[in-house]
Amino acid sequence: MERMQQIVGQARAAFNSGRCRSLGFRMQQLKALEQMVQEKEKEILAALKADLHKSGPTAFSHEILGVLKELALAMDKLPSWAAPQPVKRDLLTMRDEAYICPEPLGVVLIIGAWNYPFVLVMQPLIGAIAAGNAVVVKPSEICENTARLVSDLLPQYLDQELYPVVTGGVPETTELLKQRFDHILYTGNSTVGKIVMAAAAKHLTPVTLELGGKSPCYIDKDCDLAVACRRITWGKYMNCGQTCIAPDYILCDPSIQSKVVENIKATLQEFYGEDVKSSPDYERIVNKRHFKRILGLLDGQKIAHGGEADEASCFIAPTILTDVSPESKVMEEEIFGPVLPILTVKNVDEAIEFINRREKPLALYVFSNNKKLIKRVISETFSGGFTGNDVIMHFFLSTLPFGGVGNSGIGAYHGKHSFETFSHHRACLIRDLKMEVMHKLRYPPGSQKKVDWAKFFLLKRFNKGQIGLVILALLGIVAAVVTIKNHQSVLKRKALLIVLAVQRLGWLSVW
Repeated sequence: MERMQQIVGQARAAFNSGRCRSLGFRMQQLKALEQMVQEKEKEILAALKADLHKSGPTAFSHEILGVLKELALAMDKLPSWAAPQPVKRDLLTMRDEAYICPEPLGVVLIIGAWNYPFVLVMQPLIGAIAAGNAVVVKPSEICENTARLVSDLLPQYLDQELYPVVTGGVPETTELLKQRFDHILYTGNSTVGKIVMAAAAKHLTPVTLELGGKSPCYIDKDCDLAVACRRITWGKYMNCGQTCIAPDYILCDPSIQSKVVENIKATLQEFYGEDVKSSPDYERIVNKRHFKRILGLLDGQKIAHGGEADEASCFIAPTILTDVSPESKVMEEEIFGPVLPILTVKNVDEAIEFINRREKPLALYVFSNNKKLIKRVISETFSGGFTGNDVIMHFFLSTLPFGGVGNSGIGAYHGKHSFETFSHHRACLIRDLKMEVMHKLRYPPGSQKKVDWAKFFLLKRFNKGQIGLVILALLGIVAAVVTIKNHQSVLKRKALLIVLAVQRLGWLSVW
C-alpha cells in the first residue's frame, strides 16, 4: 500500500512541477520512446517470442510497427493538436476571444493486456505523454517476459518520476486501483473492467475501458467466398485467436456453409502448411488455464476441421465448428482462441436480429458485393467498430477511434483520439471591460424589452450579409448611446433610418 502511494505521489509531484506541460518536453519524451523501440527491437521481439511464440516478422508487424506509426503521427501533429481551437461566437460575444484549450488531466493509469502485451501498453502511453500527463504504467503480469522488459526499458529512456512502471499481479493492481488517478485506461475483459470502474468511481475518476465480446461476421451469398474466407482466416487465427476484435463466429446461409469450411481449410494450408504446429507463423495459447478453458468449449460440438491440441506446448490447432446451436457453451462467452463456430441464418434480416439480441460487440464484420446491404447492417445494428469486406483493419487506421460500446467498452483512443482521451478540453472566453451598454440586457431589473432584445441576439439566424448589417446597426446604436447628450436629435434620426432599412429587409419584422 505504502509503495503504491509513494509511486503515485511521486508522479503527481512531478506533474505538479509543470515540466510535462511544455510541448518541447513532451516531444523529447516521444522521441526518446521512439529511440527505445528502435534500439531495443531485438529484445522486444525476443520477449514476445518467449511469451506468445510470436515469430520475428509477425511480432514486428503486430506489436512494433503500430507503435512506430503512432509515434510518428503524434510527433508530427502534436503542435496542431495542442493548439487552442477557436470556436464560433454569437452576436453578444463577437468582440471576444473564444477557444477550446486542450490541457493534461494529471496522473493517469494505463493497465495493459496480455494478448498484445507491448502495443496495448505503448499506444495509449503515446497519447497520454502527448497530452502532457504523468503516467503510471501497469503491463500484464501474464506475459511476464514482456512486462519485465517494459519495466526495465522505460526508466532508461523516459523521465522516471513522471512515467513509473508497476509490475505484479492481482494484489499489486488492487492496491494501485485504491489510489486516486485523473484517468484510467484498462484493456481486458468486462469482468475486470467492472472492478476497475467501481474503483475509479470512488474518486470520480473517468475511465476508458477497452473490453471485448463476441464479434459477429456475416457472409452474404453474394460475395467472393475465396477472398472473404482468406481475410476471415487471417483475422481469426492470427495470434492463435487471441485478438479482442477477431471474428468470434460466422453467420451465413445454410447453402454456403460447406463452401465456407472448404475455403477456410484451403487458406489454413496456404498460411501454415500441412503441419500447423511446426509453422513459425502460428502462435500458442498464453497459458494452461486458457488452454483448458478453450478446449472445454469444444465439448459436444461438431468439429469440421482441427481440434488437435497439445497441453505441454499450449497448442490448439485452428478449429472450425459447424451447425452450432445459439444456446451452446461456445456461444455464451468470448472464445479468445483458435475456434471458429459457424451458425446458419436464412437471410440478412435473421442475421441482424441475431446480432441485436446479444450484447453490443466490439467489432462487426459483413462480407457482400451489395454495398446497400452492408450499409443496412451498419444502420440497423450497434458495435464499437465496423469493417465491411474485411476484418480487423479498422484498428489500423489511426484517424478512426478504436473502442467499444455498452458491454464491449467505454471510450476510445488511437491517433488524435488518444490525445483527446487524455486531455481536458477547457472552455475559454476572454472579454474586455468596454461596451458595457451591451451587457445591460442581463442586469436587473428585468423587462420584456430586454427579453425581446436577448431573443434577437441569441435566437435569430442570419446569413453573412445580414450579420454585416447587424454589426453596422449595433455600431450605430452604440455610437448614439455614447454621444447622445451632444447630438441627440441628429443621432435619433440616424438610428431611426437604420432601423427602417433593417425592417425593409424583412428579417427584423418580428419586432
